Amino acid sequence: MNDRIEQDWTAVCELDDIVPDTGVCALVKGTQVAVFHVAGEEAAVYAIDNYDPHSQAAVLSRGIVGSLGERIVVASPIYKQHFDLRTGECLEAPELSVSAYRVKVAGGKVWVAA
Repeated sequence: MNDRIEQDWTAVCELDDIVPDTGVCALVKGTQVAVFHVAGEEAAVYAIDNYDPHSQAAVLSRGIVGSLGERIVVASPIYKQHFDLRTGECLEAPELSVSAYRVKVAGGKVWVAA
C-alpha cells in the first residue's frame, strides 16, 4: 500500500476475531463503526455506523445479521429496524438510514475507510 492508501484505511481487527454472522464495534477516526463478518458461499465483510438513529444508542454491532430477500441486513437489537449492510439504508424508515463504509480484508486483517 502507498502512504495515501494507508492514511485512508484503518486496520480494526483480525478477520478471525469476528465470529461469522456477527458484528463488532471499532473506533475509526473518532467514529463508532459496526463491522460485520457475514458467512456464506463467499464470506463478506461490511461496515456501517454503529449508532442506531431510532433508539439513539450505539448498538448496531450487536444486532442480528440476516437477509430480507436479496438484501443482507442487521436488525437493531432495540426496536428491530433492518439496516442494509451494503448501503446503510433503513428498510422501514429510509430517512433514518446510516452511513456505510468501504471495508476490505488484507493480510488477514479487516480494514475500514472512513
